[in-house]
Amino acid sequence: MHSDERRTTALVEAARAGDAEARDALVRAYLPLVHNIVGRALDGHADTDDIVQETMVRALDGLTGLRDPDRFRSWLVAIAMNGIRRRWRERQQAPVPGLDRAADLADPAAGDFTEVTILRLGLSGQRRDVARATRWLDEDDRELLALWWLEAAGELTRAELAEGLGGLSPQHAAVRVQRMKERLETGRAVVRALDAVPRCQDLAETVTTWDGRPSPLWRKRVARHLRGCDTCTARVNGRSGLAPVEGLLVGIGLVPPLAITAAHGHTTESVGYGTVSRWTPLRRVGVAGAAAVAVLGAVALLVPQEQPHARVAPDRPAPRARAAA
Repeated sequence: MHSDERRTTALVEAARAGDAEARDALVRAYLPLVHNIVGRALDGHADTDDIVQETMVRALDGLTGLRDPDRFRSWLVAIAMNGIRRRWRERQQAPVPGLDRAADLADPAAGDFTEVTILRLGLSGQRRDVARATRWLDEDDRELLALWWLEAAGELTRAELAEGLGGLSPQHAAVRVQRMKERLETGRAVVRALDAVPRCQDLAETVTTWDGRPSPLWRKRVARHLRGCDTCTARVNGRSGLAPVEGLLVGIGLVPPLAITAAHGHTTESVGYGTVSRWTPLRRVGVAGAAAVAVLGAVALLVPQEQPHARVAPDRPAPRARAAA
Protein backbone atom coordinates (compact mmCIF):
# COMPACT_ATOMS: atom_id res chain seq x y z
CA MET A 1 0.00 0.00 0.00
CA HIS A 2 1.26 3.49 -0.93
CA SER A 3 2.34 5.72 1.98
CA ASP A 4 -0.45 8.23 1.20
CA GLU A 5 -2.98 5.41 1.24
CA ARG A 6 -1.65 4.18 4.58
CA ARG A 7 -1.92 7.68 5.99
CA THR A 8 -5.50 8.04 4.72
CA THR A 9 -6.46 4.65 6.14
CA ALA A 10 -5.03 5.65 9.52
CA LEU A 11 -6.93 8.94 9.44
CA VAL A 12 -10.20 7.20 8.52
CA GLU A 13 -9.81 4.70 11.34
CA ALA A 14 -9.02 7.47 13.83
CA ALA A 15 -11.94 9.61 12.60
CA ARG A 16 -14.32 6.66 12.94
CA ALA A 17 -13.13 6.33 16.52
CA GLY A 18 -14.14 9.94 17.20
CA ASP A 19 -10.83 11.77 16.67
CA ALA A 20 -11.85 15.33 15.68
CA GLU A 21 -8.36 16.21 14.45
CA ALA A 22 -8.40 13.20 12.11
CA ARG A 23 -11.75 14.33 10.69
CA ASP A 24 -10.37 17.80 10.03
CA ALA A 25 -7.24 16.30 8.44
CA LEU A 26 -9.37 14.24 6.06
CA VAL A 27 -11.25 17.35 4.97
CA ARG A 28 -8.04 19.34 4.50
CA ALA A 29 -6.54 16.55 2.43
CA TYR A 30 -9.51 15.77 0.21
CA LEU A 31 -11.67 18.88 -0.06
CA PRO A 32 -9.54 20.25 -2.96
CA LEU A 33 -10.15 17.03 -4.89
CA VAL A 34 -13.92 17.21 -4.33
CA HIS A 35 -13.93 20.93 -5.18
CA ASN A 36 -12.28 20.16 -8.53
CA ILE A 37 -14.62 17.30 -9.41
CA VAL A 38 -17.79 19.22 -8.59
CA GLY A 39 -16.56 22.57 -9.89
CA ARG A 40 -15.57 21.17 -13.27
CA ALA A 41 -18.69 18.99 -13.60
CA LEU A 42 -20.96 21.99 -12.86
CA ASP A 43 -18.64 24.58 -14.45
CA GLY A 44 -18.87 27.05 -11.59
CA HIS A 45 -22.64 26.74 -11.10
CA ALA A 46 -24.03 28.36 -7.95
CA ASP A 47 -24.74 24.90 -6.48
CA THR A 48 -21.06 23.93 -6.51
CA ASP A 49 -20.26 25.01 -2.95
CA ASP A 50 -23.38 23.34 -1.56
CA ILE A 51 -22.59 20.03 -3.22
CA VAL A 52 -18.96 20.15 -2.07
CA GLN A 53 -20.10 20.75 1.50
CA GLU A 54 -22.75 18.07 1.21
CA THR A 55 -20.20 15.57 -0.06
CA MET A 56 -17.76 16.17 2.77
CA VAL A 57 -20.45 16.05 5.45
CA ARG A 58 -21.95 12.86 4.01
CA ALA A 59 -18.50 11.31 4.00
CA LEU A 60 -17.77 12.30 7.60
CA ASP A 61 -21.17 11.12 8.80
CA GLY A 62 -20.88 7.85 6.88
CA LEU A 63 -17.42 6.78 8.00
CA THR A 64 -18.80 4.13 10.35
CA GLY A 65 -20.47 2.45 7.37
CA LEU A 66 -17.31 2.35 5.25
CA ARG A 67 -16.21 -1.28 5.36
CA ASP A 68 -12.76 -0.79 3.84
CA PRO A 69 -10.99 2.37 5.08
CA ASP A 70 -8.42 2.01 2.31
CA ARG A 71 -11.22 2.67 -0.22
CA PHE A 72 -12.04 6.08 1.27
CA ARG A 73 -10.80 7.99 -1.76
CA SER A 74 -12.87 6.13 -4.38
CA TRP A 75 -15.86 6.14 -1.99
CA LEU A 76 -15.57 9.92 -1.63
CA VAL A 77 -15.42 10.36 -5.42
CA ALA A 78 -18.60 8.28 -5.77
CA ILE A 79 -20.40 10.42 -3.16
CA ALA A 80 -19.42 13.58 -5.03
CA MET A 81 -20.64 12.19 -8.35
CA ASN A 82 -23.94 11.10 -6.80
CA GLY A 83 -24.41 14.65 -5.52
CA ILE A 84 -23.79 16.01 -9.00
CA ARG A 85 -26.33 13.61 -10.50
CA ARG A 86 -28.93 14.54 -7.88
CA ARG A 87 -28.47 18.16 -8.79
CA TRP A 88 -29.11 17.40 -12.49
CA ARG A 89 -32.21 15.36 -11.64
CA GLU A 90 -33.60 18.17 -9.49
CA ARG A 91 -33.00 20.61 -12.32
CA GLN A 92 -34.81 18.39 -14.83
CA GLN A 93 -37.78 17.89 -12.49
CA ALA A 94 -38.20 21.56 -11.57
CA PRO A 95 -41.97 22.19 -11.92
CA VAL A 96 -41.97 25.99 -11.99
CA PRO A 97 -41.54 27.71 -15.39
CA GLY A 98 -38.32 29.68 -15.56
CA LEU A 99 -36.42 27.57 -13.06
CA ASP A 100 -34.42 25.90 -15.80
CA ARG A 101 -33.13 29.29 -16.87
CA ALA A 102 -32.34 30.25 -13.30
CA ALA A 103 -30.62 26.92 -12.71
CA ASP A 104 -28.21 27.65 -15.53
CA LEU A 105 -26.87 30.75 -13.83
CA ALA A 106 -23.29 30.44 -12.69
CA ASP A 107 -22.16 31.61 -9.29
CA PRO A 108 -20.76 35.12 -9.94
CA ALA A 109 -18.26 34.59 -7.13
CA ALA A 110 -17.05 31.25 -8.47
CA GLY A 111 -17.11 32.17 -12.15
CA ASP A 112 -16.46 30.02 -15.20
CA PHE A 113 -14.47 27.05 -13.87
CA THR A 114 -12.44 26.87 -17.06
CA GLU A 115 -11.32 30.48 -16.66
CA VAL A 116 -10.65 29.88 -12.97
CA THR A 117 -8.46 26.92 -13.93
CA ILE A 118 -6.49 28.99 -16.43
CA LEU A 119 -5.92 31.91 -14.07
CA ARG A 120 -5.24 30.11 -10.80
CA LEU A 121 -3.01 27.40 -12.25
CA GLY A 122 -1.27 29.84 -14.55
CA LEU A 123 -1.94 27.79 -17.68
CA SER A 124 -0.53 29.07 -20.96
CA GLY A 125 0.13 27.88 -24.49
CA GLN A 126 -1.27 24.46 -25.33
CA ARG A 127 -2.27 23.82 -21.70
CA ARG A 128 -4.46 26.91 -21.85
CA ASP A 129 -5.91 25.78 -25.18
CA VAL A 130 -6.84 22.40 -23.70
CA ALA A 131 -8.72 24.10 -20.87
CA ARG A 132 -10.58 26.32 -23.35
CA ALA A 133 -11.35 23.33 -25.59
CA THR A 134 -13.32 21.72 -22.74
CA ARG A 135 -16.02 24.36 -23.32
CA TRP A 136 -16.74 22.77 -26.70
CA LEU A 137 -17.53 19.30 -25.36
CA ASP A 138 -21.02 17.77 -25.27
CA GLU A 139 -22.93 18.41 -22.04
CA ASP A 140 -22.98 14.66 -21.39
CA ASP A 141 -19.17 14.76 -21.30
CA ARG A 142 -18.98 17.06 -18.29
CA GLU A 143 -19.13 14.41 -15.54
CA LEU A 144 -16.53 12.30 -17.34
CA LEU A 145 -14.36 15.36 -17.96
CA ALA A 146 -14.37 16.20 -14.25
CA LEU A 147 -12.89 12.79 -13.46
CA TRP A 148 -10.67 12.28 -16.49
CA TRP A 149 -9.00 15.71 -16.16
CA LEU A 150 -7.89 14.68 -12.66
CA GLU A 151 -6.79 11.26 -13.86
CA ALA A 152 -4.66 12.86 -16.58
CA ALA A 153 -3.21 15.23 -13.98
CA GLY A 154 -2.27 12.28 -11.77
CA GLU A 155 -4.86 12.92 -9.06
CA LEU A 156 -7.13 9.90 -9.72
CA THR A 157 -6.59 6.34 -10.90
CA ARG A 158 -8.54 4.72 -13.72
CA ALA A 159 -10.28 2.47 -11.17
CA GLU A 160 -11.44 5.53 -9.23
CA LEU A 161 -12.64 7.17 -12.45
CA ALA A 162 -14.63 4.04 -13.36
CA GLU A 163 -16.20 3.86 -9.91
CA GLY A 164 -17.11 7.53 -10.06
CA LEU A 165 -18.95 6.88 -13.32
CA GLY A 166 -21.31 4.56 -11.48
CA GLY A 167 -19.18 1.46 -11.17
CA LEU A 168 -18.36 0.96 -14.85
CA SER A 169 -15.78 -1.62 -15.81
CA PRO A 170 -12.35 -0.17 -16.61
CA GLN A 171 -12.84 -1.33 -20.21
CA HIS A 172 -16.16 0.51 -20.57
CA ALA A 173 -14.66 3.58 -18.91
CA ALA A 174 -11.75 3.48 -21.37
CA VAL A 175 -14.16 3.52 -24.33
CA ARG A 176 -16.01 6.53 -22.93
CA VAL A 177 -12.74 8.34 -22.23
CA GLN A 178 -11.48 7.72 -25.76
CA ARG A 179 -14.65 9.11 -27.33
CA MET A 180 -14.51 12.20 -25.13
CA LYS A 181 -10.82 12.72 -25.95
CA GLU A 182 -11.66 12.68 -29.66
CA ARG A 183 -14.20 15.47 -29.11
CA LEU A 184 -11.66 17.33 -26.96
CA GLU A 185 -9.04 17.10 -29.72
CA THR A 186 -11.59 18.54 -32.12
CA GLY A 187 -12.24 21.31 -29.62
CA ARG A 188 -8.51 22.08 -29.47
CA ALA A 189 -8.43 22.43 -33.26
CA VAL A 190 -11.50 24.68 -33.18
CA VAL A 191 -9.91 26.94 -30.54
CA ARG A 192 -6.72 27.33 -32.58
CA ALA A 193 -8.55 28.00 -35.82
CA LEU A 194 -10.79 30.65 -34.28
CA ASP A 195 -7.79 32.29 -32.58
CA ALA A 196 -5.87 32.68 -35.83
CA VAL A 197 -5.16 36.26 -36.89
CA PRO A 198 -6.23 37.01 -39.50
CA ARG A 199 -8.98 34.41 -39.43
CA CYS A 200 -9.45 32.27 -42.53
CA GLN A 201 -11.98 34.09 -44.76
CA ASP A 202 -14.02 30.94 -45.40
CA LEU A 203 -14.09 30.17 -41.68
CA ALA A 204 -15.17 33.74 -40.94
CA GLU A 205 -18.10 33.26 -43.29
CA THR A 206 -18.92 29.91 -41.66
CA VAL A 207 -19.25 31.50 -38.20
CA THR A 208 -21.02 34.68 -39.29
CA THR A 209 -24.15 33.81 -37.30
CA TRP A 210 -22.27 32.31 -34.33
CA ASP A 211 -23.04 34.10 -31.04
CA GLY A 212 -19.55 33.49 -29.64
CA ARG A 213 -20.61 30.80 -27.16
CA PRO A 214 -18.89 27.40 -27.51
CA SER A 215 -21.34 24.60 -28.23
CA PRO A 216 -21.33 21.07 -29.68
CA LEU A 217 -23.29 22.29 -32.72
CA TRP A 218 -20.72 24.92 -33.63
CA ARG A 219 -17.85 22.53 -32.82
CA LYS A 220 -19.22 20.22 -35.52
CA ARG A 221 -19.72 23.06 -38.00
CA VAL A 222 -16.22 24.48 -37.54
CA ALA A 223 -14.71 20.98 -37.58
CA ARG A 224 -16.43 20.29 -40.89
CA HIS A 225 -14.80 23.41 -42.31
CA LEU A 226 -11.39 22.41 -40.92
CA ARG A 227 -11.50 19.02 -42.61
CA GLY A 228 -11.64 20.71 -46.02
CA CYS A 229 -9.41 23.73 -45.38
CA ASP A 230 -5.65 23.37 -45.87
CA THR A 231 -5.04 26.89 -44.50
CA CYS A 232 -6.78 26.20 -41.19
CA THR A 233 -5.21 22.75 -40.90
CA ALA A 234 -1.74 24.26 -41.23
CA ARG A 235 -2.54 26.89 -38.59
CA VAL A 236 -3.95 24.31 -36.19
CA ASN A 237 -0.96 21.98 -36.46
CA GLY A 238 1.68 24.70 -36.50
CA ARG A 239 5.29 23.66 -36.84
CA SER A 240 5.27 20.92 -34.25
CA GLY A 241 1.61 19.87 -34.12
CA LEU A 242 -0.50 19.40 -31.02
CA ALA A 243 1.16 17.78 -28.01
CA PRO A 244 -0.62 14.76 -26.43
CA VAL A 245 -3.22 16.13 -24.06
CA GLU A 246 -2.27 13.84 -21.14
CA GLY A 247 1.30 15.10 -21.25
CA LEU A 248 0.02 18.67 -20.98
CA LEU A 249 -2.07 17.92 -17.89
CA VAL A 250 0.29 15.71 -15.88
CA GLY A 251 1.25 17.33 -12.60
CA ILE A 252 -0.56 20.65 -13.10
CA GLY A 253 -2.22 20.28 -9.68
CA LEU A 254 -5.67 20.97 -8.31
CA VAL A 255 -7.56 24.24 -8.56
CA PRO A 256 -7.74 25.28 -4.88
CA PRO A 257 -10.88 26.64 -3.16
CA LEU A 258 -10.38 30.36 -2.67
CA ALA A 259 -12.23 31.44 0.42
CA ILE A 260 -14.45 30.39 3.31
CA THR A 261 -17.37 31.70 5.27
CA ALA A 262 -17.13 31.12 9.01
CA ALA A 263 -19.55 28.68 10.59
CA HIS A 264 -23.19 29.83 10.25
CA GLY A 265 -22.19 32.38 7.60
CA HIS A 266 -21.12 35.18 9.93
CA THR A 267 -18.16 36.46 7.91
CA THR A 268 -16.53 36.11 4.51
CA GLU A 269 -12.78 36.42 4.02
CA SER A 270 -10.54 36.51 1.01
CA VAL A 271 -7.79 33.94 1.44
CA GLY A 272 -6.01 33.90 -1.88
CA TYR A 273 -5.76 35.27 -5.42
CA GLY A 274 -7.83 38.34 -4.47
CA THR A 275 -11.17 36.63 -5.03
CA VAL A 276 -13.98 36.19 -2.51
CA SER A 277 -16.13 33.08 -2.64
CA ARG A 278 -18.92 31.90 -0.35
CA TRP A 279 -19.62 28.76 1.62
CA THR A 280 -23.38 28.69 2.15
CA PRO A 281 -25.08 26.86 5.04
CA LEU A 282 -26.07 23.31 4.21
CA ARG A 283 -29.57 23.22 2.76
CA ARG A 284 -30.08 19.73 1.39
CA VAL A 285 -28.68 17.42 4.06
CA GLY A 286 -29.77 17.31 7.67
CA VAL A 287 -26.58 16.93 9.69
CA ALA A 288 -25.44 17.75 13.19
CA GLY A 289 -24.20 21.30 13.64
CA ALA A 290 -20.89 19.95 14.82
CA ALA A 291 -20.31 18.18 11.52
CA ALA A 292 -20.97 21.36 9.53
CA VAL A 293 -18.62 23.31 11.77
CA ALA A 294 -15.97 20.64 11.29
CA VAL A 295 -16.19 21.01 7.51
CA LEU A 296 -16.11 24.79 7.56
CA GLY A 297 -13.35 24.84 10.14
CA ALA A 298 -11.21 22.56 8.00
CA VAL A 299 -11.83 24.73 4.95
CA ALA A 300 -10.57 27.70 6.94
CA LEU A 301 -7.23 25.91 7.32
CA LEU A 302 -7.02 24.99 3.66
CA VAL A 303 -5.26 28.12 2.36
CA PRO A 304 -3.66 29.99 5.29
CA GLN A 305 -3.82 33.80 5.28
CA GLU A 306 -0.06 34.10 5.66
CA GLN A 307 0.41 32.14 2.41
CA PRO A 308 -2.04 33.87 0.03
CA HIS A 309 -0.50 32.39 -3.10
CA ALA A 310 -0.30 28.76 -1.97
CA ARG A 311 -1.86 26.55 -4.60
CA VAL A 312 -2.45 23.32 -2.74
CA ALA A 313 -3.18 22.29 0.81
CA PRO A 314 -0.06 21.03 2.59
CA ASP A 315 -1.78 17.80 3.58
CA ARG A 316 -3.06 16.95 0.10
CA PRO A 317 -1.98 13.44 -0.98
CA ALA A 318 0.71 13.35 -3.63
CA PRO A 319 -0.50 12.87 -7.22
CA ARG A 320 -1.05 9.25 -8.15
CA ALA A 321 0.29 7.48 -11.18
CA ARG A 322 -1.95 8.01 -14.20
CA ALA A 323 -3.53 5.01 -15.90
CA ALA A 324 -3.36 4.82 -19.66
CA ALA A 325 -6.52 5.67 -21.58
